[in-house]
Amino acid sequence: VFGRKAPLARARAELGRLPERNRRELGRVATEVQRELTELLDERRRDLAAAEAEQRWRRERADVTLPGEPVPVGGLHPLTRTVWEIVDIFIGLGYRVADGPEVELTRYNFDALNTPPEHPARSYRDTYYVAGTGDEVCLRTETSPVQMRVLESHAPPVHIVVPGRVYRNEAVDATHLNQFAQIEALVVDEGVTMADLKGTIEAFTAAFFGPEFAIRLRPHFFPFTEPSAEVDVQCFRCGGAGCRLCGDEGWIELMGCGMVDPFLLEWAGHDPERYTGFAFGLGIERACALRAEVDDIRAFYDNDVRFLRAFGGVV
Repeated sequence: VFGRKAPLARARAELGRLPERNRRELGRVATEVQRELTELLDERRRDLAAAEAEQRWRRERADVTLPGEPVPVGGLHPLTRTVWEIVDIFIGLGYRVADGPEVELTRYNFDALNTPPEHPARSYRDTYYVAGTGDEVCLRTETSPVQMRVLESHAPPVHIVVPGRVYRNEAVDATHLNQFAQIEALVVDEGVTMADLKGTIEAFTAAFFGPEFAIRLRPHFFPFTEPSAEVDVQCFRCGGAGCRLCGDEGWIELMGCGMVDPFLLEWAGHDPERYTGFAFGLGIERACALRAEVDDIRAFYDNDVRFLRAFGGVV
């Protein structure tokens, strides 16, 4: 139809021999005919292409109507979830998160925390020191050095919560690890009292463990707080009546706490006559294990999917 020897092409070629009036009329007709034929050809091509595509879909399609194999979905580790939950509680109380190095100067890890050179905690039996540095650099034994770094660089008021990993040269057993997670809180301001400390701990334990469990403070000693105390929480299993979990005491030891020793404030350059503060800290593994009634904290690092699934970490 569109070839050089087709009737339409020959008719257009003869237009030049016609008179002017006839040539214009027949030229218009020839153009309209060619346009209609072109449109019909394009339409037919589209129909054929669509028909071919449909045939290919029918011939080459894959059957996906059957369910595929489910892919396991991972989740946060229970210790990570516990850290985030505790941090969220303190952010709601107006605290901010602070962080610091895990490889720490003994100046911050011990000296600033009122721990003298002869203290047993500074011995090689208890602390990991970095080779070649003498006793100048160690793996931090607690997150308290971060508190001193913050106090050294920020004027009160200070309200911080410090999560992080710490290291101690201890024998690993069901209740002890040589590396574990810890979280501490520090408040320094004018007029801070022991009542503020107890009220803050009560607010935290109520949010984390539930409002039905009471706490108690027992006198204790820490070199960086004075006075110091140990915090016990009422047993979750027996409600204080006594059971195997709490050793028939009705109470479970949770954390250490106390008022910031004036030595720390002076070391950081603040007036202990003007400012007071409190601090407390607990192990993340212990807090998570107590709430979930896990007997051996080593289970958190065994990567047993059956154990992690109990915390919703793996589907």
